[in-house]
Amino acid sequence: MRRKRDDKKTYTVSGLPVEACYSEEEIEDLFLPLLKTLIKKREETGKRVVAYLAAPPGAGKTTLSLFLEDLFKEINTTYTFQSVSMDGFHHYNCYLDSHTVNRNNQIVPLRRFKGIPESFDVNLLIETIQKLHSQKNVSWPTYDRLLHDVSDEKKEVEADIILIEGNYLLLDKTVWNKLQKLSHYTIAIKTTMAELENRLIERKQKGGASLEEAKQHVMRTDKPNAELVLKHSHPADFNLILNRGKCLKD
Repeated sequence: MRRKRDDKKTYTVSGLPVEACYSEEEIEDLFLPLLKTLIKKREETGKRVVAYLAAPPGAGKTTLSLFLEDLFKEINTTYTFQSVSMDGFHHYNCYLDSHTVNRNNQIVPLRRFKGIPESFDVNLLIETIQKLHSQKNVSWPTYDRLLHDVSDEKKEVEADIILIEGNYLLLDKTVWNKLQKLSHYTIAIKTTMAELENRLIERKQKGGASLEEAKQHVMRTDKPNAELVLKHSHPADFNLILNRGKCLKD
């Protein structure tokens, strides 16, 4: 018999309230077994487990990671769980303003394409994940959505199971492909470009952009980033196909 959940979870994602709209079937048949798999890996390794949740922009990874952190509290276990984002590993805006990138045979400020792999400090990300394997307490960079820049505040990571969410965690490109060997378990959200495009435009409009502004932004940055993830990512250990409700996805 499936348990009843009357409360709806709402999270702040990219500065916007987002409702976590998952079916009971998804929770009972996918999410809880997934969390129990991570617990089993923690039991087997006897060490902290580092898992990745990878997906293109618009697939719902941030919302899901926060929901899984809440859902973990329902499981009877002595282990602890934290979800963190790779967004804090963006280069600071001052770096993005002073560095350039070649796009369509034009040299433009990197900040204009913030969110592409080059706008992240991947080496710092690798170094920090390595620390998760060797240190009990690790300071994790965070991103300030109000300032639209990396925050000076860091999150203390100390749980037995760490779920890292981000676009490029499984990216099969130089340097980024070093990340795969640093995880115990990888999860990917499977979706299509058509689904993502509609959600990304909707999300941008909810942030205050006009329809035309939203479309231009998605075509310039979000869509190429999503296509890169869809076409050039390593296979995950576990693939998720989520329900396609009308809730805004991150």
